[in-house]
Amino acid sequence: NIGDKAPEILGINEKGEEIRLSDYKGKKIVLYFIPKTQLQVVRHKLQPADNYTDLRKAGYEVIGVSVDNEKSHQKFIEKNNLPFTLIADTDKKLVEQFGVWGEKSMYGRKYMGIRTTFIINEEGVIERIITPKEVKTKDHAAQIL
Repeated sequence: NIGDKAPEILGINEKGEEIRLSDYKGKKIVLYFIPKTQLQVVRHKLQPADNYTDLRKAGYEVIGVSVDNEKSHQKFIEKNNLPFTLIADTDKKLVEQFGVWGEKSMYGRKYMGIRTTFIINEEGVIERIITPKEVKTKDHAAQIL
């Protein structure tokens, strides 16, 4: 919820490193929960050079979260030259802590998934939540800023 402190342990990234909120002390964080089936979309929403540069200039660190494993994240990062880390939340602990894991529907097909962006301030407090219905795919970085 807005106003809540984000959890200290965010998870394990593509390199097997534990990512903690305190690693980003004094920085704003875009914590972007990415649907497993749409991991490639992140490149178009937040990674293009101008968007990512603008976010960094504004003091944001971007962290992606997916329920995919570390190995798939490594391949995705290498293939797309992704400049930010991806948390491999295979046990779904983080998606459940943030309340974003749930039943979704696309083209009449139901599935379990995620897609939400959390903006966390320099003190580690959630200050904004952009829900799937609010996300503007082509302008997501501008929407965050």
